[in-house]
Amino acid sequence: MGKNKEKFSVLAVIPARGGSKGLPGKNLRPLHGKPLLHHSVDHALKAPCFSTVVVSTDDSHIAESAVLAGAQVPFMRPPELAGDTASSIDVLLHCLDWYEEEGQSFDIVTMIEPTSPLREVSDIEEGIKLLISNGCGSVVSVCESEGEHPSFSYRKDSDSKIIPFTGKQPTNLRRQDIEPIYFLDGTFYGSFVKDLRTHESFYHEDTYCTEVPKWKSLEIDDIYDFAMVEAVMKLRLGDHNS
Repeated sequence: MGKNKEKFSVLAVIPARGGSKGLPGKNLRPLHGKPLLHHSVDHALKAPCFSTVVVSTDDSHIAESAVLAGAQVPFMRPPELAGDTASSIDVLLHCLDWYEEEGQSFDIVTMIEPTSPLREVSDIEEGIKLLISNGCGSVVSVCESEGEHPSFSYRKDSDSKIIPFTGKQPTNLRRQDIEPIYFLDGTFYGSFVKDLRTHESFYHEDTYCTEVPKWKSLEIDDIYDFAMVEAVMKLRLGDHNS
């Protein structure tokens, strides 16, 4: 049974730590006229479903930039949650715990990653709508795999000989003849708080998905990803310098 007749409080958490080995300083790196972080803050602020939009960071410069963009930064992330080994779930739980200690609780929590700046507000709204209407535990965004489909993938042995991943050569195999598969793309993550605390994950037997097109699925982990995302933004939105 859906839960759409109820009113839910929804927290948007934007995780943005200072350290990044793949692309140093990426969260504040200018992208299409403003820092990368600001794109995700803008998405969250424009989504009417959110009660609160918070940036979780360990970096004072990111915190200052986030506040300028309109997000809340009521605390600094502790050092143990600022390293490469810290999980996103631990960051979300820390944020939820902080608010609960302040006397504020939420029904739903979402993670809006700065590394997926090609999302649109409609992607957030669709994810929240599905979560509430289905009454499921969590919703994540996915994108259909095309050239990366396992039917077209290979293993490589120690002699560099390729071996079909599925055990069958894809000779004369057409994409339209194989079952579609999907990868987790990072555009949206949402969960009822009780389910996130129970599973400590967005992925479990009660996880549903929303699908995004290929162009939205690009995530920024290095300078090459950044260049591709920037090119897509210019293609779709125009050159802000023109």
